Amino acid sequence: MALIHSILMGAVAGMRAMTPLAAVTNAARTGMLPADNGAPRLLCNPLASAGMLALAGGELLGDKMKTAPDRIVPAGMVARVATGMLAGAALAPRSQRGLGAVLGAGTAVGMAYLTFNLRMRAIARYGQKPTGAVEDAIAVGSAALITRCAKRSDP
Repeated sequence: MALIHSILMGAVAGMRAMTPLAAVTNAARTGMLPADNGAPRLLCNPLASAGMLALAGGELLGDKMKTAPDRIVPAGMVARVATGMLAGAALAPRSQRGLGAVLGAGTAVGMAYLTFNLRMRAIARYGQKPTGAVEDAIAVGSAALITRCAKRSDP
């Protein structure tokens, strides 16, 4: 059951590459990750947390631009896999951090393609900015909820 948080955060990485890492570094910095987590020590650093929050904010703003690349381009997929891996490992129990990383990365890839398809349909109907704003709310809200639930499920 502990790995469900890794899977869910990987799904968030499929929507927004930097949001999971921002959520996990913030949770690590504030001591809100489960006690026996697989997070690298770097994630607890206040500078790392501030940097990830800034990158996530920039991604949320940049996503609304017409020139924003699709999430399934190679660079975007590399970022999603990397952040899905890091967040997945951080939310997994230390003894299962490798599996958490693989689950986070794999889910990020699958969810990137699924949400890309849904996003293109929504953009055609509602436009880029409203669609992106709704997706932002889902991604940020989900990431916050996942980190909170991961701590709450800590034995």
